[in-house]
Amino acid sequence: MRSRWLGSTFGTFVIIGILVAGFSSFVYRLFGDTIPTVFWVHLKEVGAALIMLAVFAFAVAWLLRAKPHKRPQQYFVKVFDLFGQEFNIEGIRTEFKTHDVAWSFMKHYKKSYPLYNFALVSDLPNSDKMTIFRYL
Repeated sequence: MRSRWLGSTFGTFVIIGILVAGFSSFVYRLFGDTIPTVFWVHLKEVGAALIMLAVFAFAVAWLLRAKPHKRPQQYFVKVFDLFGQEFNIEGIRTEFKTHDVAWSFMKHYKKSYPLYNFALVSDLPNSDKMTIFRYL
């Protein structure tokens, strides 16, 4: 003989509701805790590796573009008057082998001749014109 509770429509809905709630709890726990916990450790490592790779690529690109590949072998000091025309002052040294020496002389010339402007230039291999490195 069938039980009256199991045979009723209400009992069927109760049983189905309990099964759906249990299954949804299982799915919620599976996708909310278990799977993310397993993969989170690996995803953090992959994310950190991608960030480090991006930083490394940026640093290499910056280093390649920041400094000229071939340093000039000779530097020149150009003198300009107040109107921006190139001028020649007799008795000053204008050709140098190193950047630092040329820069030092340029600062000295600016103190000695305050009404003139000075440009530290060099002829780079890939350029048609002289390249200005510093201007006082």
